Amino acid sequence: MPEITYEADRQFENIPSLKDKCLRINLNEDIYGTFSEIGAGQETVRQFFRAGGASGTIAKAMSAYDKDFSDAIYGIEDDKRYVTEARLRKMLNHEITLMEQRITRDKHPNKIFFSYANTVATIDFAKKYKGHGWVGIKFQVKPDADYNDIVIHIRFKENDARLQQETLGKLGTNLIYGAFYKYNEPRKLLRYLYDHLDKDQLEIDTINFAGPVFEDIDNRLMSLQLVKNEMTDAVMFAPDGNNVLPARVLYKKNILALRGSFRPVTKVNMDMFEKSYEMFIKENKVDKDQTQVIFEITLSNLRAEGEIDEQDFMDRARLLCSLGQTVLISNFKEYYKLVEYFSQYSKNRMGLSMGVNNLVDIFDEKYYRHLSGGILEAFGKLFFKDLRVYLYPMQNDDGSLTTSENLKVHPRMKELYKFFKYNGKVVDITDYDPSILSIFSRTVLSKIAKGEDGWEPMLPEGVSKLIKEKSLFGCESEEAMRNY
Repeated sequence: MPEITYEADRQFENIPSLKDKCLRINLNEDIYGTFSEIGAGQETVRQFFRAGGASGTIAKAMSAYDKDFSDAIYGIEDDKRYVTEARLRKMLNHEITLMEQRITRDKHPNKIFFSYANTVATIDFAKKYKGHGWVGIKFQVKPDADYNDIVIHIRFKENDARLQQETLGKLGTNLIYGAFYKYNEPRKLLRYLYDHLDKDQLEIDTINFAGPVFEDIDNRLMSLQLVKNEMTDAVMFAPDGNNVLPARVLYKKNILALRGSFRPVTKVNMDMFEKSYEMFIKENKVDKDQTQVIFEITLSNLRAEGEIDEQDFMDRARLLCSLGQTVLISNFKEYYKLVEYFSQYSKNRMGLSMGVNNLVDIFDEKYYRHLSGGILEAFGKLFFKDLRVYLYPMQNDDGSLTTSENLKVHPRMKELYKFFKYNGKVVDITDYDPSILSIFSRTVLSKIAKGEDGWEPMLPEGVSKLIKEKSLFGCESEEAMRNY
C-alpha cells in the first residue's frame, strides 16, 4: 500500500536505530568477526548481543583489561602506554590473523571477516581528565579481498564514566555499520558516526581511512570534514602531509603559532616565522628542543569568504607542508580560543607571531560582545598564560612603518594596549627583511589568476615550482605553459 503523507509533511533523514544496525549485520550470514575492547568494558559488543542473532556475527568478544594479560596477547609498546594508535593497530592485526588461522576458507568460502577494537581511558575518579581513546575496524567487503582500515581518535566530553561507556558503545556500532554499508560514501559515513549521539558527548579529532575501497580518499580532506561538521575544533597535518594527533605534537611543548590565510605562503610569512622563532627560543623557559611551530588557518575566515573551497584549502596546506611546517586547521575565530586550545596540551610558554592588522583586530571590542566579561574576559584568557606577541611591522603607502610603538587602536582600548605593551606582552620583530614588506598574498594570487609574470620571486624557494607543477590556485601547469 502507498505510504500516507500530508501536505505539511517535511522531509527528514530516517536514521536506523542502533538495534536495527546491529540486527542487519547479525542477520547477514557472511559478516563475521571479533570484538576487542580495553578500558571501558565491552560496550560495543553488548549492542550486538542485545539485538539478537549475534551467534552468526561474533566469533569472539574479549577485554584484555589486565595489563599483564594485554601485554601477553599484544606485546609491550615501546612507550609502555596502552591507549595509543599503535596499540589499537596491534589489536586489529592480531585478531584478524587469528580469524584467518581459525576460520578456514575451505569450510567458510563466503565469510567476510572483520576485527573491531578500541583502547580507551574513561574519566578519572577526580574528574580532572575526561578521557580519550582509539577506536578502529579492519574489514573486508568481499571474501578473500584485501582488508580496509578506519581508525579514529576520540575525546570524551561527558563527566560520568558510565555515560562515556554508553557513548562508546553507540559510536562503535555506528562505525561497524558504516564500514560495511557506507564505505562507498565516506563523507556520509563520517556524519553517521554521530547517529544517536550529540556533539557535546564526544569529539572525533583524528580519522584515517586505508585500504582498496578507500584508495581515492584523501585523509586530509576527511579531516577537514571533521572541522566543517563541527566534530572537532581543530585538526593537524604533519610536514609529510598526513593527519597527526594534535596531543602527540603539542604535549608539554613550547608553542609558537602563526595565523594567516597563506593563500599562498609568501616570503613575508616565512620571514615573520623565522625572525619570531629566533626571538622565541631565546626567551626564558623556552627549550629549543621542545619547541613546536604551528601554522594555523582558521575556517571562520574561510567561511566569511563564502562556501569553503576544499581544493583551495588543499593547496594552502600542501605548500606549507612542503616547507616542512606543521599545519593546524581550526574553527577558532578569536586568538584567545586558539591559546585555550593549546593550553589543553601544554602549560609551557607560548608565542603568537602576527602582523599589525591582526593585533589591531585583537583590540577590537566587537569580537567579544558574546562574552559576559567582554574584551577583559578575552584578554584574561589570552594573556594569563605565559604568552608573548611578536609583531611584524607593516609598511604604509608613504613608505613609513607601523610598529608596536605607533600602532593605533580604538581610544577606549589605548590604555589597555599600553598596559600589555609596557609589561612586555607585545614586542616588535626588528630584524626583518625590509625588501619584502610590500609583498602581499592577494597580489600574488591576482597575478596568478591573470596569468601575469613576476609573482615567483615573492614566494619562498621551491613554492612557485610546486604551484606550477600541481596547478595550484588556478595556475596553469608547467607543461601547459610550455605548450602555450
